[in-house]
Amino acid sequence: MLVRPLILLVAICFLWINLSCSSAPDTFGKLNLKKWRSDRGGCNGVRATLLADFKAESQNLKGKSANTIGELLGRPDVNQIEDRNQKFYVYFLEKGPQCDKPGAKSQSRSVAIRMSAIGLATEITYQNGIP
Repeated sequence: MLVRPLILLVAICFLWINLSCSSAPDTFGKLNLKKWRSDRGGCNGVRATLLADFKAESQNLKGKSANTIGELLGRPDVNQIEDRNQKFYVYFLEKGPQCDKPGAKSQSRSVAIRMSAIGLATEITYQNGIP
């Protein structure tokens, strides 16, 4: 009698483990995510070469959850908290002071993804430094 529920439980656990341990994808449309994630802080200049592909896919990032954005693009270089529980995930596109001294104020080109209070990407902007 307990064999069927036990087999079902084991199958669910196995499926959950496989899904939770999956690795992040290597591409997102035209954007090479593996290269993007490997250039922490934009210090190697790789992200700058990927900017056209990033812009081409940026509309597809809107509406994605903060967890999904982090999985796709990697940990943000700056996680800026704003009022009303909003935050920005900032990714630098080029080398700057942030490369030599983490946390240093930088005017290097960057892309910022605004996350809403419910954790969804709502806006993507390009600027020098952080918004």
